[in-house]
Amino acid sequence: MNLSRDNTLLKKRVFTTMKEKKLAGKVIVVTGATGILGYSFNKALAKQGAIVGIMGRNAIVAEERAAEINAAGGQAIALVTDVLNEQQLQTSRDMLLERYGKIDGLVNAAGGNMPKAVVQPADDIFQLDMDALRKVLDLNLFGTLLPTQVFGAAIVHTAGRGSIVNISSVSAHAALTRVLGYSLAKSSIEGYTRWFAVELANRYKDALRMNAIVPGFFLTEQNRALLTNEDGSYTARGNSVINQTPFKRFGRPDELTGALTWLLSDDASFVNGTSVMIDGGFLAFSGV
Repeated sequence: MNLSRDNTLLKKRVFTTMKEKKLAGKVIVVTGATGILGYSFNKALAKQGAIVGIMGRNAIVAEERAAEINAAGGQAIALVTDVLNEQQLQTSRDMLLERYGKIDGLVNAAGGNMPKAVVQPADDIFQLDMDALRKVLDLNLFGTLLPTQVFGAAIVHTAGRGSIVNISSVSAHAALTRVLGYSLAKSSIEGYTRWFAVELANRYKDALRMNAIVPGFFLTEQNRALLTNEDGSYTARGNSVINQTPFKRFGRPDELTGALTWLLSDDASFVNGTSVMIDGGFLAFSGV
C-alpha cells in the first residue's frame, strides 16, 4: 500500500468537493422557505455548502425542514417570521448574526396569490376587489422590499459582499388571464429588481448584487387546482399552459435551483439587474 499516494488522492478528493460547493460557508436567508419551491431552494443551497435560514410563518414546517438539512450533515436554522412584519424580520436577523456573525445572501421567495384577486371570466372587470389586489401586492412586493431592507443592510455591514435574488414570474412578461393581482405584483418585482440593482451598484459598486429568476409554470399548492383536476389530469387552463410551453410539461422545482445557486455565487459576480427566464420556452413561443 502506498500511503503517500493514498493521502494525496484523499486530499485531492476533499479539495475537489470543497471547490464544487459554490456557496460554502455563506449564510443565506430564504423567505417563503416553507413552500414547495422554498423546500427545493433550501435543499439546493445546503447541498452547495450554504448555512440556510429557513424563513416562514409555519413554525412546524420550518423546524422540520431545518432538522432535515441538519440531519443530512448541512446547516440550517428555522426563522419563524412574517415577511410583512419588520420587527420579526429584525429579530430573525439578530438571531442569525448572533449565531453566525454575518449574512451573505437573501432569496426573496415569499409571495403568492389569493382567490379574490383572481378575475374570473364572468366577473365584471369594473367591480374588482381592490382590497384583495392590495393584499397580493403587499405580500409579493412589500414582502420582498422589507426583507431586503433588513437583510440587505446586514449583508453590507457584516459580509461585505453578497447577493439578493428575487422571484418574478412569466406573468410579469406576458398577459395571463385571470391573475391580475399576481401579474401586477410580479411586474413590480421586475421594476424593483432593476432599480434597486442600479442603486446598489451606484453606492456599493459590485459588493451587493440583485437579480431575479422568472419561473414559468411549476405546480404549487396555490395553483394546483387551477391547472390540474383531482385525478391529476390537466384542466382547460392547464392544457393551455402545456400547449404554450415547447417542452410540453410543467417545470420541476429543482429546475430553478441551478440558476438560483449561480446568482448567489461568486460565479455571477458581474451579473446585476438581470432576470433569468426558466420557463421551458413559454415566453419565447408565439403559439404558432
